[in-house]
Amino acid sequence: MIHNNIRTVLITGASSGIGEEFCKRLAKPEISLIMVARREEKLLELKRRLNPSVTSIHSVIADLSTIHGIAHVQDVIRQESPVDLLINNAGSSAYGRFSDSSLATQISITRVQIEATLSLTRAVLPFMREQNFGRIINVSSIGAFMSMKNTAVYGASKAFLGSFSRSLSEEVTDHDIKVQCLCPGMTRTEIHDSAAFSDFDKSCVPDKLWMTPDAVVAASLEALESEKLFVIPGAENIEAASLGVTELMELIQ
Repeated sequence: MIHNNIRTVLITGASSGIGEEFCKRLAKPEISLIMVARREEKLLELKRRLNPSVTSIHSVIADLSTIHGIAHVQDVIRQESPVDLLINNAGSSAYGRFSDSSLATQISITRVQIEATLSLTRAVLPFMREQNFGRIINVSSIGAFMSMKNTAVYGASKAFLGSFSRSLSEEVTDHDIKVQCLCPGMTRTEIHDSAAFSDFDKSCVPDKLWMTPDAVVAASLEALESEKLFVIPGAENIEAASLGVTELMELIQ
């Protein structure tokens, strides 16, 4: 459900997967869409395929693994604000042992998923507070609730997003700003076919645990106006996340 006050939406990681699906669902005549991605060709192709009745679609080419890319999107926010709905969806990952992987790659993951999220959220908040309205979706993962062998930094960065979302929501509630932490499980996106996941065997994941970007985004938007902070699409994923929390508590006790 989309609130009537939402007029400008900014989506990072917009050119594929979950980000692309958010763009498709939010491409409406009454909404100004700002799509952020690093791959220009894919972003322009998506723009051509979106609802032709949408007159305001702004494509922003930016690599959020770089300081320059983050700063560029911050400038866009200042120019286009107020952004009523910010979707921090851009993600990065690598599969393999932490000790065997490039440190630069691991730091890049934290820049995309932590630094970019912090920077863009900080940029939109003054405008949201001023108008006493705003919505923020931080795309995390069920990996935030469990240990993830061979994706240590990815899992840790997703756990950060969960903690950040929870604390931020308590800080901004007086201004009718809602924060959602979307935690999908295994989602059929191109990242699992990339070189970064060349050692990952997708067949080891049961079919019932895979979801489509469409189903993930539908669950997110349906819950956006609720008081639900964590949105975990799929009953099996909720069960997996709960098991992860239980295992963590056993380590504490």
